Amino acid sequence: MLQFFGVDFLDLWRGQLSLRRINVLIGSLLNQPGRSVLAAAVDESAEWSNSEHLLARVSDALDLSNWLFYQANSGEDAEDIPAPTPMLRPGQEEEVLEPVQPTYASTDEVVDFFTRMNSL
Repeated sequence: MLQFFGVDFLDLWRGQLSLRRINVLIGSLLNQPGRSVLAAAVDESAEWSNSEHLLARVSDALDLSNWLFYQANSGEDAEDIPAPTPMLRPGQEEEVLEPVQPTYASTDEVVDFFTRMNSL
């Protein structure tokens, strides 16, 4: 606390610091992802900031989009490319990640969708 906020814990016993203030200071430490050793010790996913988690999601979505585009536009004799695996994030183990298996709509569902879109 002294390093980040200049607050000494002994001030609690001196009557200059309340338990509520300590709670607020610890909460602010936990809200600094990627910068706080305390947050990383509590939750391993806090090693990355929100922007890094979002970039990983965008990267996974782009990989999946490119794979789906290839699958939709390749011919019958094209080589089979395995589905992409999501990027490994802090706090996740490698065996937890599984490739995404897409589900395709049936012909009736596609016709129904375009019929509803046409009647708007």
